[in-house]
Amino acid sequence: MGTAEFPEERTVRIAFSADDENDTTRAVVDHLAREGHEIVPVRASDRWPDIGEAVGRAVSTGDADWGVVMCWTGTGTAIAANKVPGVRAALAWDPWIARGARLWNDANVLALSLKRLAPDVAVEVVQAFLDTPEPDAEEAANIARLAELDGGPAGHRPHLA
Repeated sequence: MGTAEFPEERTVRIAFSADDENDTTRAVVDHLAREGHEIVPVRASDRWPDIGEAVGRAVSTGDADWGVVMCWTGTGTAIAANKVPGVRAALAWDPWIARGARLWNDANVLALSLKRLAPDVAVEVVQAFLDTPEPDAEEAANIARLAELDGGPAGHRPHLA
C-alpha cells in the first residue's frame, strides 16, 4: 500500500554510479531494476571524486530522488557527494546502518564498498535504505541543523512531480 509521499505506482529515480564493475555492483543495479526503480546512470568520469559529485548533483537538482554510489571502500564517493550542498551521503555496510542513516540523518545518497560487501549484503543494505522513506520526526531539529551547516534546504524530500 502506498502513502501520499510514495504512491505505489510512482517510479523512484535513483542516480547510480561506481568506479568499477563487479558482481556487487551488478547485483545492486539488477535489484533496483527488478524493484521497478528508474536507474539514472551518472558517469562523469572514471575518477571516484567525479562520480560522487555527479550523483550528488543529480540528487540535489532533482534529476534523481535518491543516489547510490560505489567505490572500493565507499568512503571516497561519500566524501565527494557530501561536498554538494543539500547532499547527505552515508557510508553503510549493513541494513541497520542504512536504515539509521535515513531515520536519524535524512541521508539522500547511499555509499557502498564494491570490494568489501558481498552482493547479497549490498542488496540488503540498499533495500533497507529505500524502505525507510521518512526520517524520525524526533530528529527534525538535528536534521535542520545539518541543513544550516551546509546552507541547503531543511530536509530532503524526493521530487515527486
